[in-house]
Amino acid sequence: MGSRSEPPSGEQFELRRAAHRAVVTEVGAGLRVFDDVLLGFGEDELCTSGRGQVLMPWPNRIGEGGEYEWAGETHRLPVTDRKNNSANHGLVRWTNWRCVERSDSRVALEYVLHPQPGYPFTLHLRVEYMLDDAGLTVTTSAQNVGARACPFGAGHHPYIACDVDALVGDEQLDECRRWEGSHDVGGVTVWADERWPYVQLFTGDLPDIGRRGFAVEPMTCPPQAFRTGEALIRLEPGDRFEGRWGIRP
Repeated sequence: MGSRSEPPSGEQFELRRAAHRAVVTEVGAGLRVFDDVLLGFGEDELCTSGRGQVLMPWPNRIGEGGEYEWAGETHRLPVTDRKNNSANHGLVRWTNWRCVERSDSRVALEYVLHPQPGYPFTLHLRVEYMLDDAGLTVTTSAQNVGARACPFGAGHHPYIACDVDALVGDEQLDECRRWEGSHDVGGVTVWADERWPYVQLFTGDLPDIGRRGFAVEPMTCPPQAFRTGEALIRLEPGDRFEGRWGIRP
């Protein structure tokens, strides 16, 4: 009798609370399922277009070949979007995270990001997903456990399942803006605390998304923050970032 193959996104952590259900993945600590709210992906599928992924140590893109200056040194990150010659969405989307806490309605995963070409810093990262009667809350933290100050930003990439054409007509939107900490779309509310002053709104104009999902992406900083310094977080050795966001059906 053959054994079951490993899902592309690794171990699956199913959460339940009352009528709510979520599935979190070992690979990338991503959110694959939340009720019928998300445009997620199947257990036997590879995650595409950032669906539900965690974006650290920067969200969105760093252009000009992923090159940036920090503390008088020039660093160059791996280019992951050759069309735009940019480094997109951080370094942890395809890494194996470790489950450190688990209950029926809650899971916490951690990952140590070690120094590497383009980002020679050390971060201890943690993402916790929790269901309650009101919906889903995600707590994201990062601590500098290295010996030198480092640049840092974070984001998350949920697509809310909806008919985008019915929502905004034929408008195409891929825009970063400041927000008041919540955005209503597809009959749900995506909210965030003050640690996420920016949001990326995207109408899902990609072949695999096909405008079936509207991305509402909480972010700590806008695109290109490693290059511009805008809202970029400086973590000194021992410093820790923590922020919360979530979805209310």
